[in-house]
Amino acid sequence: MNKLLITLVTGSCFLAAHSQQQVLTAKDYAQAESFMGYNTAQYIDHSPFRPNWISGDRFWFRDLNANGSEFILVNATTGKLSAPFDPIKLAAALSAVTGKTYAASHLPFQSFSFINNEQSVSFLASGKQWEYSLTDNTCKEIPKKTAPPSDRRGMGNEVLSPDGKRAVFIKDYNLWVKDIASGQLKQLTTDGIKDFGYATDNAGWKHSDAAIVLWSPDSRKIATFKQDQRKAGDMYLVTTNVGHPELKAWKYPLPGDKDIITIQRVIINVDTPSVITLQVPPDPHRATLSDDISSGGTFDDVDWKADGSELAFVSTSRDHKQEKVRIANALTGAVREVFEETVATQFESGQGSINWRYLAASNELIWFSERDNYGHLYLYDANTGKLKNQITKGDFTITRLLKVDEKKRQLYFLADGSQTVNPYFTSFYKVDFDGRHLTLLTPETGNHQVSLSPSGSYFIDSYSQPDVAPVTVLRNMEGKLISTVQKTDISRLVATGWKPAIPITVKAHDGQTDLYGLLFTPTHADPNVKYPVIDYIYPGPQGGSVGSWSFVASRGDNQSLAELGFIVVEIEGSSNPLRSKSFHDMSYGNMAENTLPDQIAGIRQLAKQYTYMDTSRVGIWGHSGGGFATAAAMFRYPDFFKVGISESGNHENRNYEDDWGERYNGLEYIQADGKSNYESQANQVYAKNLKGKLLLAHGLMDDNVPPGNTMLVVDALIKANKNFDLVVFPNSPHGYGKYSPYMMRRRWDYFIQNLKGATPPQEYELKMTTDPRNAD
Repeated sequence: MNKLLITLVTGSCFLAAHSQQQVLTAKDYAQAESFMGYNTAQYIDHSPFRPNWISGDRFWFRDLNANGSEFILVNATTGKLSAPFDPIKLAAALSAVTGKTYAASHLPFQSFSFINNEQSVSFLASGKQWEYSLTDNTCKEIPKKTAPPSDRRGMGNEVLSPDGKRAVFIKDYNLWVKDIASGQLKQLTTDGIKDFGYATDNAGWKHSDAAIVLWSPDSRKIATFKQDQRKAGDMYLVTTNVGHPELKAWKYPLPGDKDIITIQRVIINVDTPSVITLQVPPDPHRATLSDDISSGGTFDDVDWKADGSELAFVSTSRDHKQEKVRIANALTGAVREVFEETVATQFESGQGSINWRYLAASNELIWFSERDNYGHLYLYDANTGKLKNQITKGDFTITRLLKVDEKKRQLYFLADGSQTVNPYFTSFYKVDFDGRHLTLLTPETGNHQVSLSPSGSYFIDSYSQPDVAPVTVLRNMEGKLISTVQKTDISRLVATGWKPAIPITVKAHDGQTDLYGLLFTPTHADPNVKYPVIDYIYPGPQGGSVGSWSFVASRGDNQSLAELGFIVVEIEGSSNPLRSKSFHDMSYGNMAENTLPDQIAGIRQLAKQYTYMDTSRVGIWGHSGGGFATAAAMFRYPDFFKVGISESGNHENRNYEDDWGERYNGLEYIQADGKSNYESQANQVYAKNLKGKLLLAHGLMDDNVPPGNTMLVVDALIKANKNFDLVVFPNSPHGYGKYSPYMMRRRWDYFIQNLKGATPPQEYELKMTTDPRNAD
């Protein structure tokens, strides 16, 4: 009787609690969605812009404001702002020829170009090309030109010569050149074959039909390679469709493979076609910057002498530990060794750009190295290979070398670490070759984004902080302020109820190292309510969770999740780049750490400061490397992380492209216990430890991180008799594309149900919109 009474009472309590469970409505989700970038953008006025430089050190940009938009022309010499054309007259002229009514503040195009000696402007509107005369204020359609048959081959993947007269492209694994004026084609090579072709692009995770080449400054030679992938292993994906599926296969080496992709370096004469093979063994498909020989946007780690007689290049070892600086005779192919650098972990030549230069006129080399624990520049004698002097010194890291002034013997570069408020804030400097006269050119506190004028005489600087809106200024190369071009206005955004993320600082798991990040809270947070925590993670090691440290109104769906009743955190863990070499190397050889001890330590510290954080309910999610980290968190720290969403994770790095693992883990080897050194880092090994709720997601046509990575985890979870959830996207690549809104909604639902213990609205549909100021 007593047992029955207890049961009934317990059941009644359960029903009462269940009946009181929070139910979210479509209106709640719509409120959360209002904080997505595609909704907040329309309320931001005078945002930073990309300058379009024209002759005479002038540039124009399109300014979005509360009234619509306007085009502004700036004279960098004087700082004067003016209109490049009369928008009222242009709108009237365009309305007259189209029959539509256009307002001057809502012109139906986002860019234009001056033509006819700046007597006219050309722009694309309503799918047609138009010409507007500045002299008589008339507008006419420019007929589309039909290219001759010979001109159409190679279009879209051509690489234009510096003089603009020729373009090179790949056809049937060989290189061809096209004369731009006549459309005439000429074959440059003849011995290219499948899997051993000229200038072909394939890093495994990235592959295209583009030609990877670097033209000589005189437009008469091309530096490129024959890519040998004949013995490399294949990757396979299969489409989902009615009828027979289509098999997608391409070369995709894996860590530990005996044979990987290599490149045989060549120089091709264009005028009289001939191929000069450089007299060095083939190099591994590696670069100093990253895991692709074209990640810099062209053929990386090669630098021509101005007259095309020599080519400097750097050969990177398979494990990224050895860099050999070499100079080739472009006429004979003879190669001389200049110097080499060997590191204990992995070498990189900067962040976002390669920072070495060949200065043939003075027989010198600018070299980037982290040999003193920070990324700095060094001056070498290119003849002897001897170090002349260290150029920069200090507890800061150079990220991008933007300009080399050989006449003045000065360097201009971006660097992180010099601002004590946040080591990730970027500043712009200049310094002499001998290391003297280090000058800060951007004195304001914040993250500086710099764009140099083509003449190299001026630069545009947009500086901001995650919680401080940008200011855009124009300066000369001495740092003198020419003008404040514009200040971003977020007053209309703030009026909607938006608020910025909160910058945070915590200690790493070692208790000593400062870590930085961002915190997102509900706009109407109740200090008496305990909110569950969501940790958004991207562990790198080549990047971090925060991404840009400039002002960004909406960072993915972080604030949207906060609006649904969560505290969301992003923490840049140890082993992320942009700081010291030792900081970046903290997880070298063990990527499975994934900065997770830092995340846990940071969240616990934040909960002491922000007492409404409920550390008994912590969720985590991430994509790609973040998917890898999320599953690792759920398996390795199951008592701390209760809910995880792992998207497209590289859970087993022996099943991910060769260069990634071999760069950050080192080469695979068999340990004394007979197991691979990679095995202890694989997520499927620890899947049996799952206690919480885990959602796995993957695109079935993911040619970056193949879906087999997630299937290994699925297999292990099933064998361990563990419950989990799975979403797959047929025919989807690494980024989910059209499926992204669905995945986001499922993410919200999953955290609402399993971390918040509430009920989401039924199948809410996210509707991605565009800024109305960009509407045609």
